Amino acid sequence: MSEIILNSEQLKAVLKSAIVELLHENRQEVSDLLAEIIEDVAMERAIEEGETTELISREAIFRLLEPKA
Repeated sequence: MSEIILNSEQLKAVLKSAIVELLHENRQEVSDLLAEIIEDVAMERAIEEGETTELISREAIFRLLEPKA
């Protein structure tokens, strides 16, 4: 069995190439993953914001959601 030795620049180039190929071949999966990450971050921020804002009654929320005549 032969040993492959790469310097840091060669390793960087190989990793970069592998990542680009992975992204290119799995575009939809990567897109879905990024969308899920963005949704998770947005939900986390909304929860944090909700923990520091004034509470409002359920009735007040439903009044806001009622269609305007």
